[in-house]
Amino acid sequence: MAKRDFYEVLGVAKNASEEEIKKAYRKLAMKFHPDRHQGDEAKEAEGKFKEVKEAYEMLSDAQKRAAYDQYGHAGVDPNMRGGAGGAEGFGGFGEAFGDIFGDIFGQQRGGGRGGRQVFRGGDLSYAMEVTLEEAAAGKDAQIRIPGWEECEPCDGTGAKKGTSAKTCGTCQGSGTVQMRQGFFSVQQTCPHCRGSGKIISDPCPSCSGQGKLKKQKTLEVKIPAGIDDGMRIRSTGNGEPGTNGGPPGDLYIEIRLKKHDIFERDGDDLHCSVPIGFSKAALGGEIDVPTLNGKAAIDIPEGTQTGKQFRLRGKGIKGVRASYPGDLYCHITVETPVKLTEHQRKLLKEFDESLQKGGAKHMPTGNSWTDKLKGLFGA
Repeated sequence: MAKRDFYEVLGVAKNASEEEIKKAYRKLAMKFHPDRHQGDEAKEAEGKFKEVKEAYEMLSDAQKRAAYDQYGHAGVDPNMRGGAGGAEGFGGFGEAFGDIFGDIFGQQRGGGRGGRQVFRGGDLSYAMEVTLEEAAAGKDAQIRIPGWEECEPCDGTGAKKGTSAKTCGTCQGSGTVQMRQGFFSVQQTCPHCRGSGKIISDPCPSCSGQGKLKKQKTLEVKIPAGIDDGMRIRSTGNGEPGTNGGPPGDLYIEIRLKKHDIFERDGDDLHCSVPIGFSKAALGGEIDVPTLNGKAAIDIPEGTQTGKQFRLRGKGIKGVRASYPGDLYCHITVETPVKLTEHQRKLLKEFDESLQKGGAKHMPTGNSWTDKLKGLFGA
């Protein structure tokens, strides 16, 4: 049976972070662990557990993941072979083997310019805080991120003006050295020139031999409507620059949702606490409640208690991948009056006496609770 895609097994995207992969693995490993199942179900769970474990072992290892992303299962299969025997078959295997290791060590296929080893630049991460309103409606933003520009004094060579870099004598300018492991010869980055193929004996004082200078640049970012806390936006090519002509890394903008004064977000739904007065709760009536798009009216029925919930359909947030918006849940809190005047106290006492005379008719919950206490203590 053909193996399933490792990302599909763990249920994560191909650009998932190490933390996301680890979190998915822990959840699935707990779900399918054989000790948590019995009988025929345990056998099926054991197979899924092994599948999840293999996927995690490959994707949690940066080198194996790089090989898998480029070559699929063949890139991480130790039993992979080339053609059907003979010099031609072994050559096919050797070529694939070399390509895989080239990718693992960061070498661009073809060896880069002048046979030098090239490396992809590292990824950058940027945390951006947005308000709930901005997350719901989306926005265009500008951010300042580190960038690089060619050093003018040395014209990007890294060597002091009037001098030049020399070909590395260890790797003869290839940027790699061969290391034999049994029957195989594996390429590794040259330890002397670090893959550049050049040795700079007199580096440029402006850039310290790097050939580039760090600077700040402004980047336009579009925040899509409905984005939520923890989501990431990928900006291709805006990470660290590559080495020896290698491609730049990517920039990942991580969204952080600011705490709102009124609303709490739960997926595409919103929740808010709505305080109402004692009289309004007893008598009922219409009140206005806030939404992200203005006010909305709800009808408070007579005798409303604390904890009563009202649902306003479509007044939540339309998520990035949602086809319709979520709902707004208003949770009622009956507010007890404070700092009463003597006149107000007198009125409340008279009102309370009239309620006591009415008994369970006016306070069914309180009287029911009193009856339960009597039964509990035998009073």
